[in-house]
Amino acid sequence: MSRGKKYQESLKKYDSAAVYELQEALGMVKTLSFAKFDETVDLSVKLSLKKNQSVRDTVVLPHQFRGEKKVLVFCKPEKEKEAQDAGAAFVGADDLIEKVKGGWTEFDVAVATPDMMKDVGKLGMVLGRKGLMPNPKTGTVTFDLKGALAELRKGRTEFRADKTGVVHLAVGKVSMDHEKLAENVKTVVTEIKRKRPVDAKGDFIQTISLASTMGPGVWVSIKEEAGA
Repeated sequence: MSRGKKYQESLKKYDSAAVYELQEALGMVKTLSFAKFDETVDLSVKLSLKKNQSVRDTVVLPHQFRGEKKVLVFCKPEKEKEAQDAGAAFVGADDLIEKVKGGWTEFDVAVATPDMMKDVGKLGMVLGRKGLMPNPKTGTVTFDLKGALAELRKGRTEFRADKTGVVHLAVGKVSMDHEKLAENVKTVVTEIKRKRPVDAKGDFIQTISLASTMGPGVWVSIKEEAGA
């Protein structure tokens, strides 16, 4: 894929094959960012996974950088007040299911009580494509709506390895303080390590890289101080 002139110019500012300590890598990412907007800092962690292995969980970053998420809750009438009091943007049952079935997805996270999943599961074509399907593994299928929404409002976000074994996750903004970005990176990598499959062998984390939205990637040293 052909890259723009500014991207090509940024490549000349560093050794793209070099591996940097975390703090230095973050400084490099900031130096290489060139967009007029406050770019997002993205973390990519390449894992050694077999075809039958997966890594998926949620994490609450210590330093948030996004606005509050719009949470939709699928639940029966008796749980609606709990969901509303907990800050859900949209609450309902069959009415919301029909709305989503028609293609409406103007929300960031979907939560469902277990007794709703038989019907919510039929929305796979809509929710599945966008990664919005409630899942017990990520705490989004639960009767504890108050607890789940409290975590989500604090910034709990899902991470998962894609088909190539790479976990991609936004960890901050270029404008953020180095230390805050570093803490977010370390938190994510620690959680990824915690989800290492019990039968995984050898080096679980193969590579770590950081990049701004528009900028090139920077390799990060896989050492304890980098949270790996």
